[in-house]
Amino acid sequence: MSDRHVFEYALLRVVPRVERGECVNAGVLVYCRAESYVGARTHLDERRLLALDPDVDLPGVRAALRAVEGVCTGGDAAGQAAGDDPGRRFRWLIAPRSTIVQPGPVHTGLTADPAAEAERLLDLLVR
Repeated sequence: MSDRHVFEYALLRVVPRVERGECVNAGVLVYCRAESYVGARTHLDERRLLALDPDVDLPGVRAALRAVEGVCTGGDAAGQAAGDDPGRRFRWLIAPRSTIVQPGPVHTGLTADPAAEAERLLDLLVR
């Protein structure tokens, strides 16, 4: 039997001006049911974001990204989602929304280490 498990992931995008449709990748969400894992890794390239919108609310964007990480971590940092299982928290985070920080489409893959996969995807798709 393989030691790799199916995982799902979605990019976190910052869309400073929805009417322009431009975005900056700022993080990745990873969920692996077999490992009961949900995690987020974020990296905000403020220079790129300011190039799209010099008036963007950087503290607000940073706070939104920290909130996503908190929901993934669980416990008190997850707020109302604290009692939810990892799958439910992931599904809530990937639900479409019209806020400045938005999830992208969900993709799948195989991994033996979901936390390492989150780091790999952050390096590949965000940094």
